[in-house]
Amino acid sequence: MERTGAESTNLAIAWIKDAIHLIQSHHNDNIGTWKTNITKGTRDYPFPANLIKLKSIGVFDTNDKKYKRIRRLGQQPTLLEDRDPPT
Repeated sequence: MERTGAESTNLAIAWIKDAIHLIQSHHNDNIGTWKTNITKGTRDYPFPANLIKLKSIGVFDTNDKKYKRIRRLGQQPTLLEDRDPPT
């Protein structure tokens, strides 16, 4: 409120609510958070049935005690074919 020069708290709250309503009316996103445990050796995990689009993925770092976001790849990864069978 200090930065805008507004003196009325109720007026500032009304402006914020109007801005949120305007943003919500222009976007159909219903963003939610979903968490699951990752187990070693598992690569498939269940997702919520109402999931339409995955926005980001984060992993909880137990050393730092916070979630760290996993970045998306900008391009397709380079795959190399291993022609030498393991012995």
